[in-house]
Amino acid sequence: MARALHTRMAMGFIGGWVLGITAHAIAPDSELVAGIVKYLAQPIGHIFIALLQMLVIPLLFSALVLGISGLGDTKRLGKMGLRTLVYTVVVSAIAVVIGLVLVNVFEPGAGIDDETRIRLTEKFGAKAHSIVSDQQQGKSPLDLLLAIVPRNPIDAMARGDMLAVMFFSLFVGIGLLRTQTSAARRFEEAVQGLYDVSMRLIGMVIQMAPIAVFALLFAMTAMFGWELIGSLARYVGVVLLALAIHQFGVYSLAVRLFGGKRPLEFFREIQEAMLTAFSTASSNATLPTAIRVADERLKLPPEVSRFVLTIGSTANQNGTALFEGVTVLFLAQVYGVDLSMTQQVTVLLVCILGGIGTAGVPAGSLPVVAMILGMVGVPPESIALILGVDRFLDMCRTTLNVTGDLAAAVVVAHGERDEAGAIAP
Repeated sequence: MARALHTRMAMGFIGGWVLGITAHAIAPDSELVAGIVKYLAQPIGHIFIALLQMLVIPLLFSALVLGISGLGDTKRLGKMGLRTLVYTVVVSAIAVVIGLVLVNVFEPGAGIDDETRIRLTEKFGAKAHSIVSDQQQGKSPLDLLLAIVPRNPIDAMARGDMLAVMFFSLFVGIGLLRTQTSAARRFEEAVQGLYDVSMRLIGMVIQMAPIAVFALLFAMTAMFGWELIGSLARYVGVVLLALAIHQFGVYSLAVRLFGGKRPLEFFREIQEAMLTAFSTASSNATLPTAIRVADERLKLPPEVSRFVLTIGSTANQNGTALFEGVTVLFLAQVYGVDLSMTQQVTVLLVCILGGIGTAGVPAGSLPVVAMILGMVGVPPESIALILGVDRFLDMCRTTLNVTGDLAAAVVVAHGERDEAGAIAP
């Protein structure tokens, strides 16, 4: 009897992790291990993520257009959009508050000695400088706001500008919703065909997920082992504790109280999406799996899940917002910068906005962290201290992001059903 996909993914995850840790422990500087990572494990993982990302744009466009056109009227779109926005802001704020409280209580930055700080800065200083330079050359908040409206949607798709692609898709969906002609219905059928083909291709790609998960986890653990995590154990511990509280505390309450679903049932049904998120460290790459899980496992209305999940893959990133807040305060503690309550509230607000606007790709939050560090008087280059453990933490916070998207879809869908029941005679 063939094992379920999520079971095979879990086996690949455990196997890659154990074998990678073992390889690093036995032969940390082995050319053979390095060759296997460089020429076999990393290429397999890269191809898997690239295949998923290749399908994200056609899937995002078709899913969002169909989700909006399936609502029936723009009034319902406005209500669902407002419900999604309110949920996103409130839950993101809770996530950041949890992180800030834990950093203030445990003070992980106080445990970093000068020797460790110097060693990590020397090891990852060049990469940190590159991130800071990219951030400093970036656009202003006003430019980012204006860039949401793409002058050329094809160019936006080619650059992977998800916010611009979502705006264009929303615009097309609203136009399709308000155009009642036979030609518009034929276009809708063509978009449905694009969605069906994208989902079929995704189903084919996802079958290689167990092998890709094994390769990705082996590559990460074989290169780094536990050494870097051990050096920053208190910081890593605070981040993981905050993520766990939000994952199993806040989301459990949200789906139970506002989604009408038992938490254990919810987490059991979305485990495939969680494993994909952890292995790819990309909300965008996990979007195809999340949509399939919402349709096949959670049994959510397609027009709701398509809308919430496509928007959420970029705009509802609670784990990213939490990580940014924890990291800024941690690095402030390392450098002896005492942030006032006003500054911490500022960090809170910026992290909420950062969670909404951060790209759903691996390490997409690091430029935002560098920007916030500069705002509060901490050297942006200090981001070098956490780069060695960021890949692992990125995998963890992406899991929280994707879980949050699916929790939001459950909550919004439940609200839509309650409203429809109240309106029905």
